Amino acid sequence: MTKLAMISKKEWKDNELTYFHHSFQQITPYLNEEGREIHLQIIKEIESRGGLNSIDSNYIHDKNSKYRK
Repeated sequence: MTKLAMISKKEWKDNELTYFHHSFQQITPYLNEEGREIHLQIIKEIESRGGLNSIDSNYIHDKNSKYRK
């Protein structure tokens, strides 16, 4: 997240946006103002790309993904 925070959300890959959106959803009740703002920026970028159904979310099925737990 630290590395990605240093670049524009527009430069993030679809799978990065999807992963962090899902992660932020899990901790929404615990986010401070800064965390909520970052999540909002991620949501806006996903929407600008056509929404979750339009972006590539194959990372969920990719066993080699660096974002898979």
